[in-house]
Amino acid sequence: MSPAVEDMNDYYDPLSWENLMAALVVHLERQPRMGLTAIDNVRGPGVYVLFYSGLYPAYAAISGGPQPIYAGKAMPKGTRKGTVEKDTGRTALRSRLSQHRNSIEAATNLDVNDFECRFLAVVPVWITLAEQFLIDHYGPVWNKALDGFGNNPQGKDRETGKASLWDTLHPGREWAAKRVRTRSEEEVLALVAEFFRT
Repeated sequence: MSPAVEDMNDYYDPLSWENLMAALVVHLERQPRMGLTAIDNVRGPGVYVLFYSGLYPAYAAISGGPQPIYAGKAMPKGTRKGTVEKDTGRTALRSRLSQHRNSIEAATNLDVNDFECRFLAVVPVWITLAEQFLIDHYGPVWNKALDGFGNNPQGKDRETGKASLWDTLHPGREWAAKRVRTRSEEEVLALVAEFFRT
């Protein structure tokens, strides 16, 4: 005979944060991994993760393993302003992954051939929540400790400012070169090392 359930916290809730997150992760992990140079046929808006398998010493803890280095989202154009049309977004994931490929190719100390992605097309209304689930579940270093990878070039009036931690560690993006570094490469490497220790 089953023990009696004593309070509502003991009930299964299929819509709890943890259960929704687990369901999303299961669906994402069923998708094949592909190189960032092979994304021409990617379709839809949605979410994705990037994996690293190179020799850059700071990422030795995750290189070649199942832990993503970054998680992100690709929204259809017009989402922010509420003007999304029914068929827009078919190229959102491909466009976003192409931007990331370009950033990695521009970096002087990374090789795009060391990166793979896994993506999941998602109904647009759920994309932001799905991205947060992935960040919470995986805790990728480029999301949690090394901000700036997903940044886009700013307009000419905002070109100057502080360099992101990502651009400090991985210089090469032309539009980011005008920004002022507020930390040294050694300081950023120490932050990454501390992240992997915890």
